Amino acid sequence: MSGEFDSAYTRALTDRVSFWGEAADGIDWDRKWDLVLDESNPPFYRWFSGGILNTCYNALDRHVEAGRAEQCAIIYDSPMTGQVVKFTYRELRDRVALFAGVLAREGVIKGDRVVIYMPMIPEAVIAMLACARLGAVHSVVFGGFASNELAIRIDDAKPKIVVSASCGLEPGRIVEYKPLLDRALSSAKHQPDRSIILQRDALRCSMGDNDLDWNDVLTQAQPHDCVPVDATDPLYILYTSGTTGQPKGVVRDNGGHAVALNWSMGAIYDVRAGDVYWAASDIGWVVGHSYIVYGPLLVGATSVLYEGKPVGTPDAGAFWRVISDHRITKLFTAPTAFRAIKREDPGGKLVKEYDLSHLKALFLAGERSDPDTLRWAENHLSVPVVDHWWQTETGWSIAANCLGIEQLPIKHGSPTKPVPGWDLRVLNEAGDQNQPGEIGALVAKLPLPPGTLLTLWNADERYQEAYLKEFPGYYQTADAGYMDEDGYVFVMARTDDIINTAGHRLSTGAMEEVLAAHPDVAECAVIGVADALKGQVPLGFLVLNVGVNRENEEIADEVVLMVKNSIGPVASFKLATVVKRLPKTRSGKVLRGTMQKIADCEPFNVPATIDDPVILDEITAALISIGYAVNQK
Repeated sequence: MSGEFDSAYTRALTDRVSFWGEAADGIDWDRKWDLVLDESNPPFYRWFSGGILNTCYNALDRHVEAGRAEQCAIIYDSPMTGQVVKFTYRELRDRVALFAGVLAREGVIKGDRVVIYMPMIPEAVIAMLACARLGAVHSVVFGGFASNELAIRIDDAKPKIVVSASCGLEPGRIVEYKPLLDRALSSAKHQPDRSIILQRDALRCSMGDNDLDWNDVLTQAQPHDCVPVDATDPLYILYTSGTTGQPKGVVRDNGGHAVALNWSMGAIYDVRAGDVYWAASDIGWVVGHSYIVYGPLLVGATSVLYEGKPVGTPDAGAFWRVISDHRITKLFTAPTAFRAIKREDPGGKLVKEYDLSHLKALFLAGERSDPDTLRWAENHLSVPVVDHWWQTETGWSIAANCLGIEQLPIKHGSPTKPVPGWDLRVLNEAGDQNQPGEIGALVAKLPLPPGTLLTLWNADERYQEAYLKEFPGYYQTADAGYMDEDGYVFVMARTDDIINTAGHRLSTGAMEEVLAAHPDVAECAVIGVADALKGQVPLGFLVLNVGVNRENEEIADEVVLMVKNSIGPVASFKLATVVKRLPKTRSGKVLRGTMQKIADCEPFNVPATIDDPVILDEITAALISIGYAVNQK
């Protein structure tokens, strides 16, 4: 080992001013900063105070001016429409400048908010970057989100303009966006000045008096230059679910965000200008913000925008087709996508039908990566498979194997080590640091590195209450886990998913690892259910690989024995049930908390982010069949 990673990590903590000051030289500034780190108002730390820049200029214009005008910036690949469209940096810059002119013509100025409610189409990226060009603050809401949830976000962000489309496309159905938007606006207290609607060929919508047609307004607009903004000015608001039902508007700045993402593209993903990079996510989630739009463009790479699914568009070879067609070097997606592919094609037959020789690494994040899925990907792709861990709030990785600094040995089940800039600790309930191997709360010592959340939109107190109160001086990730003797991080569960069985704190994640290792199991989840004797006991849900024709009860008995042999009788793991699918958010996170409430007959609200609410009925029926959820009929 060269020790380059250890050197970078130590320097980022002991001399963060020079470390991040050097990283900031990778960004073009209208005016350099007065302070790299402003610590004058803790816990509200600010990066690059006094600096002036424009994020859109850094993502587009500077590459055009530096001779990369004809390089491809975005590849739009849509198996839903059968289209593949490529945009050079010059073409994307010109389209963004023109739409910025549209927004300016409608009165949008620096600091105004714009809500973007669109599918995975180039116009969504154009709208985001146009906002950044003007210094306006975009808030992207996942396309097809329920009307009431959209209304809540409109009332919180108070946008001047809403940008949307007539529809989104899903396998086998068309999602009409305009009626959803209309219902949201009819119930929202705040009313934007206008809605700008892109009419898609698959379904055109009726327009109201306050609606403008995307293509019509372009003909009346003039291109708009980049507006300089303070480094500490907000770039976007991105809402994440809150426990109170009120979503939390995570605020990202311009300066720290640009510096961190530009640095991370090279340091973590080993992606440089000219590389083709694909984050198979959605622009409605943080991964889409950071690594479909901003990160790749800041570094001058080519980014893939994919309107499709890992399976069903048309089959479990969809990802391999995209990688082969566009000569992708790095793929970043959620573990749940690979579990879906593995379930449909457990033998990896479709992998062999495509040329994947350009692919150099696979990155997974968003949901805990079980070792079995990692090994499956390694075996079939023959590239490093990097599990990395981060959150909507952090904007980029807390822990990762930084391939661009030094590739460290992979430990299955671990996202490797904290990334330079992150002072990660494992604390017990008293706030004391745990010994290696002891599960506790994963927290990061303040100040957090650049690119992380500044606060919550118009909710400084809630920001402190939600993230900083439990362990003063630390950011509480709400994830539980441990660090081993080598400093590797193991994220085992949300803190809410640590169950207490007869006084023993047990990780559901550790049990899920065992279940996932069963050859017939495609994916799984473990929850803690109420038990009169032991307080809580674990209950497993199993989704089987396609083609498995054994008795469900036989497989359930086998996984129970596997947990007993692997973790021991202390786990009290005695019950598992087979289900067709697991309830998930649209970003792929399993809704374990909701499943637990159903099992224990507790009241619950259907999560706004759920992919398909019908799955909850399926889970309820499975639970009733084994003696739980008896009052949920």
